[in-house]
Amino acid sequence: MSVLTRDEAQTRAELLDVHRYTIELDLTTGDETFDSRTLIRFSARTDGDSFVEVRPDELRSVTLDGHPLDPEALDGNRLPLKNLTAGEHELRVHAHMRYSRTGEGMHRFTDPTDGETYVYTQLFMDDVQRVFAAFDQPDLKAVFELSVQAPEGWTVLANGITEQADGVWKAAPTPLISTYLVAVAAGPWHSVRTEHRGLPFGLHCRRSLAPHLDADAEELFDITHACYDRYHEKFDEPYPFDSYDQAFVPEFNAGAMENPGLVTFRDEFVYRSAVTDTERQTRAMVIAHEMAHMWFGDLVTLKWWDDIWLNESFAEYMGYQTLTEATRFTDTWTDFGVTRKSWGYDADQRPSTHPVAPEAVDDTASALLNFDGISYAKGASVLRQLVAWLGDKDFLAGINTHFARHKFANATLADFIDSLAGATERDVHAWADAWLRTTGVDTLTPQVAPGENGTCTLTVDHAGSRPHHIAVGLYDRDLGDDGGHLVLRERLHLDLPRNGAHPIGKRPALLLLNDGDLTYAKVRFDPESFEIIRKELSGLPEPLTRAVVWNALRDAVRDGELAPAAYLETARAHLPLETDLAVVQGVLAFASTYIADHYLTPEERPAALATLSDLCRDLIRRTEDGDNPGLRLIAVRHRIDVAAHPDTIAAWLADGTVPGGPELDPELRWRVLARLAVLGATDEAAIAAELERDPSATGQEGAARCRAALPDPEAKARAWQAMFGSDDLSNYLFTATSRGFWQPEQADLVRTYVPRYYADAVAVAGRRGPAIAEAAGRWAFPAHAVDAENLRLGEECLRDAGPIPALRRKLVDQLDDLARALRVRQGKEI
Repeated sequence: MSVLTRDEAQTRAELLDVHRYTIELDLTTGDETFDSRTLIRFSARTDGDSFVEVRPDELRSVTLDGHPLDPEALDGNRLPLKNLTAGEHELRVHAHMRYSRTGEGMHRFTDPTDGETYVYTQLFMDDVQRVFAAFDQPDLKAVFELSVQAPEGWTVLANGITEQADGVWKAAPTPLISTYLVAVAAGPWHSVRTEHRGLPFGLHCRRSLAPHLDADAEELFDITHACYDRYHEKFDEPYPFDSYDQAFVPEFNAGAMENPGLVTFRDEFVYRSAVTDTERQTRAMVIAHEMAHMWFGDLVTLKWWDDIWLNESFAEYMGYQTLTEATRFTDTWTDFGVTRKSWGYDADQRPSTHPVAPEAVDDTASALLNFDGISYAKGASVLRQLVAWLGDKDFLAGINTHFARHKFANATLADFIDSLAGATERDVHAWADAWLRTTGVDTLTPQVAPGENGTCTLTVDHAGSRPHHIAVGLYDRDLGDDGGHLVLRERLHLDLPRNGAHPIGKRPALLLLNDGDLTYAKVRFDPESFEIIRKELSGLPEPLTRAVVWNALRDAVRDGELAPAAYLETARAHLPLETDLAVVQGVLAFASTYIADHYLTPEERPAALATLSDLCRDLIRRTEDGDNPGLRLIAVRHRIDVAAHPDTIAAWLADGTVPGGPELDPELRWRVLARLAVLGATDEAAIAAELERDPSATGQEGAARCRAALPDPEAKARAWQAMFGSDDLSNYLFTATSRGFWQPEQADLVRTYVPRYYADAVAVAGRRGPAIAEAAGRWAFPAHAVDAENLRLGEECLRDAGPIPALRRKLVDQLDDLARALRVRQGKEI
């Protein structure tokens, strides 16, 4: 398949105007393929040659202005259109298209719970070609008119309101949108509908999930309506589409997709099992994020993929900020700081880093790689810093100018900066150059020096080149009746770089740079503050402040400046006193996934697991009164994951409950069984029995993970064959099997598979495409093998084996993380 280059897109956009697509899909033709008929009305500005993209199973016929074209002229995914004359044209394409099992194009899924089948589209970045013929680039917007023939009993959802007659569903024509935003979801959906401010809203899921959607429908609608209302307060342009449906679909590769009028979400967001309030907040943030895209991305769309940040960074920032302003989730920036921001920091320190707004994204394959922690988390952090520097009023004024200038059209970074510049006297062009065109993370280090009369001064060592507007927290110790804690004396606001020292009065117990987390930078502590942190971190009054501190400690471990064991000691001392669920979850995840599994040697790992197990036990004991079920659930989950001996968790499984609660729901039962499989304390019979108890899609994934985790040579061989020897696994079952296969406790058993991985991953990625390449690089990578030989094998693969871009990017990142872990183990600063 040929990927579209920027130059080709520019040339085609100069030649063509695309007006309308009339698309007819027939989903009644069998389990493997569907019928696709497309009429494209377009015009050429001058005489010339062009092409249209389509990736059929069989190309049946093509006509241009009533004249047949040879289907055999199709070259990969490109059908040449030779000798176009200036003026209007009609192109008709009839093809049989193949259903996907990897979440790309038209994905088809049969629910093992009840045998019902569902299909839905995911057409980003260039997968529209798997569904219908198109001039597939974001700046050739058009009106889309869609009809779908579906089996009896199915409902068809699309970008506009749909109506059904004689088995054919017709969707209202869309406004001008880009090809990648067209959406269809068809099947026997369970739907809950309402109306808000004159607009129809709907929630949709598989029938087997109906009770769980019904249980949360009020919450989901409340959040959706609150965000909708808040965006209408922020934005002058009204919501630009005729309805707002949210479909929770199976085996979805992303968190969600912002299709206008029909947002698709992974259906894990329809909770079958108990979740924490932070997880509900995450779901709410995704709702807010995708709704922001209706303006950022759908109404105004990037011109080319180098401006991905205009979509994702804005939706990420707006999602968190609007959720804070409009819903009960008023502390979302703490969760962002703990979970999302670290994603950006990590990505920005790898060889694959790129600017938030890169200047050279040459083709769609390269662009796909940039949907990462930089485009989302770093970009949102940069926007938060912009708002802190610019002010919310001017920021929103610039945004509204941008919408007015470019609605239903396309825009670039330069367009956006011009819109901002018109709303402020500040030099936003210089700001953009400093923040959006550069890579890497600045580091801020305080230097506290004695002044006159017992006072001190602060200077900030600034390793980096960007300007920063930050808050500096000065905290004093307060030894009250309830013990020692830290009290905020003052927050100073500084603009960096700053010449000279800043007076701060008497020496504070703790001086914290970037208090409030307004900028994107690593921060360090002066020696006195670091000692206070180790002793009194849990005494800091605000969760966002504690999140900034935990992030700084995390960065110090990754940079080889803080011993992993010291981080564990700090967690052991302070996490049992933590009240914020996002902080607890984030610290435990880093401590178990990175420190215990990667940064400590195999000889040190058992002690780390014991420490984490004791920490979780203390949290479980602390929550025995039932006052904090979310904290208890987090502690129980992690207690299961770090169990070094099977007895306790096996008893929980046998009893169906943790003493004092919670009862083991399906998620917890599969979690326990997966850990027992790793420890060799269960078998195939027990896995089969659990699958009979829970035959759902999630149960199928749980069983696949457990079977791959069994410490048995035959089980490992079967799992490897399923992943790499055949192409039968769906994207989700591939991931589940991969997650079970490699286990630190089984390093000797799977040692021979480490060198096999590279050739087999390259082969399966080449056969099955980017979605499986992503899974193979992320989940099937032997990350447990932190050794020089694994690093050498990976570097050799990158040099000689020619992995496709999606796999290459994942391997580059994994190998950099592997090299970092090796240096941390060796006690080297990075």
